[in-house]
Amino acid sequence: MVRVALTDKFIKSDSRVPDAGRVDYFDSIVPGMALRVTKKGHKSFVLIARYPSNPKNPARRVLGEYGAITLDKARVKARLWLELIGKGIDPRIEEARRKAEERRKAVNTFETVMREYLDRHKGLAKHGEAERLFDTEFIEKWGARPAGDILPEEVADAIRAIVKRGAPYQAHNALGHLRRAYNWAIGTHEFGLTSSPVTALKPKDLIGAKQARTHILADDELRAIWEACAGGYVAPKEGKTRVRSPVAPDKMNYPYGPLIRLLILTGQRENEVAGMAWAEVDFEKKVWAIPASRMKSGRTHEVPLAPEAVALLKSLPRFKGPHVFTTTNGERAVNGFSKAKKRLDKLSKVDGWVIHDLRRTARTHFSALPVPDMIRELVIAHAQPGLHQVYDQHTYRDEKRECLALWEKRLRGILSPKPPADVADLDAERAARGVA
Repeated sequence: MVRVALTDKFIKSDSRVPDAGRVDYFDSIVPGMALRVTKKGHKSFVLIARYPSNPKNPARRVLGEYGAITLDKARVKARLWLELIGKGIDPRIEEARRKAEERRKAVNTFETVMREYLDRHKGLAKHGEAERLFDTEFIEKWGARPAGDILPEEVADAIRAIVKRGAPYQAHNALGHLRRAYNWAIGTHEFGLTSSPVTALKPKDLIGAKQARTHILADDELRAIWEACAGGYVAPKEGKTRVRSPVAPDKMNYPYGPLIRLLILTGQRENEVAGMAWAEVDFEKKVWAIPASRMKSGRTHEVPLAPEAVALLKSLPRFKGPHVFTTTNGERAVNGFSKAKKRLDKLSKVDGWVIHDLRRTARTHFSALPVPDMIRELVIAHAQPGLHQVYDQHTYRDEKRECLALWEKRLRGILSPKPPADVADLDAERAARGVA
């Protein structure tokens, strides 16, 4: 058996092609590796060894064809095979396992795993919130990548970005949902995941201690925000899908202006209003039915629409797609409030608040209305656990409608407060009543 130090010049030489049959030129650098050349000039690298699947007899296996694999890569592959053989591992089996792992990674993308988690946890208390956070904060970034390839520092960066937008509470929720999803995926043993990029991330260190939010907007702040949202909309040009042209440069136009106003009028959550579809609104019955899939409670929620809310919705443009608040011709609902919120702060000259404060402010004003507390809670979908999900199936539509109608009346008083009467007005009023 003649050994030669294989080189590209040696391999390319036509003198290596035999007149008949085939010939092996053994490499003097890597034991067992050879260049096989046939009479037709076909050249390939092979490794002759006693493989674990049949250790009694030496066998010849192809490393790759010359051209498809270089000499250097053939030597690296041959050495790797010899190392595996030394450990009692058959390279063919190991390669099949590696390819299967690569296929599994390709199938088990981050988006696939997260969607599967959401699909199997439709009864999750905060299912709608989890879905929205996954879509906007994580899937847009990592959707097509293998779920097992996401790094802790990438998760940390994504969470810090939420904090920088002034939403630490949302950051806590996003991190919690992602932690639960990865722990579930690992526990199923279905997705090839053995570790989570969230495990070592501590919410307190990354975000800060979770603080209960209690901020309520003062009447003048609420009035300023409402007035800043007085803009309108311009229909897109022919062939275009995006609503771009503002009709009131100094106001919040469609979609964010009316969206903010509807948040104030109804007291519902940001994602519930932002994701509204026209099919959910019954103008004849004046009811907006939010499907369970979009509710934090995982239960369909009816919002009776008082006059101001009905008028607002009827004033909005209708596009081809199903969504009410959109910049894409109705194809997708709006998402991401950070830029709109910054502009609203500038226009209203109100800062130090978050979108969710509108809901808390509305609920606080509900407490001043002559309405039972249970109805106030039901309006904003704070159902009593167990009771309203299992036993009490009454919708309380009329009672909730009364609450929202009274809230609109109270809101009108906040938006257009009566000026204080001066002394002359009081004197005139007394004279009219015949009072000295």
